[in-house]
This record gives sequence, C-alpha cells and structure tokens, in this order.
Amino acid sequence: MGIEGEAGRSPGFLLWRATQRWQREINAALQVVGMSHVQFALLVDLWWFDHRGRMPTPRELAEHATVDDMMTSQVIRVLEVKGLLTREIDPTEERRRVLAITDEGRRLAERAAEIVDSVDRQVFHLAGPENALIDVLNELAKSPAS
Repeated sequence: MGIEGEAGRSPGFLLWRATQRWQREINAALQVVGMSHVQFALLVDLWWFDHRGRMPTPRELAEHATVDDMMTSQVIRVLEVKGLLTREIDPTEERRRVLAITDEGRRLAERAAEIVDSVDRQVFHLAGPENALIDVLNELAKSPAS
C-alpha cells in the first residue's frame, strides 16, 4: 500500500486502531477497581497460576503474561504494596523468590476479570457468536516458528 492507498482498509492499521480503542476502554473500566491494564494482566495471570497450585517466579509470570521483565518488576512492586501479592522464598530453592496471590488479590482479580469480560463483550459484539474473530486472533497471537 502506497501513501495514496486507503489506510482505512489496511488490516494492520485497523487492528492497531481496534487495539487502541479496546485498551482505552479496558483502562477506563478498571479505574473502578484502581488498576491499570498491565496490573490486571499480571494479577489475573498470577491468579491463573494459583488455580493450578503454582507459585511462579517473576520471570515466569512475565513470560506467561507476555509483559516485559522490567515492567513486570515495577508492577509487582505496586501490587505488593497494595497487598495483592507477596514474594516468598521458593520452598525448593532457597535463593529463588516466587509470587503468591493474597486473598484480597484473588477477590480483586475475580472482580476485575468480570469487568474486562464485560468490556470485551461490548467492544467485540460485532464479531458475533461464532468466535471466528477469536480463532483468527489466536492464530495471529502465536509466535512465529523460529
């Protein structure tokens, strides 16, 4: 597509614009519970680990949430100050720290997940009930083979 082309018909451009709208709406909705989108993503992923009986390291959490290590470290500190998670000594490796979600963190993760699900339904209602959009996004989100 040249400069004269229709940017409004470019799938990348449209995905970018849709993503920006979605992120704005998620951030606005999460203000009710005092969280940013990144805080939500990390807390809900920690909740996911908790449901599986696992306590991840900060790096494992970052990788699972696909959030930069530095950003993860900063957000973990914020979530810890808010009393939503704790850092503990790994029972299997004394020098390693793992993360545990608190009861308050579980309650907030559940409430925030409901908020985000509601925004997703509002923003993506045009995708219809067949989940075709989810299938396409799932394929696009997979890491390319190296």
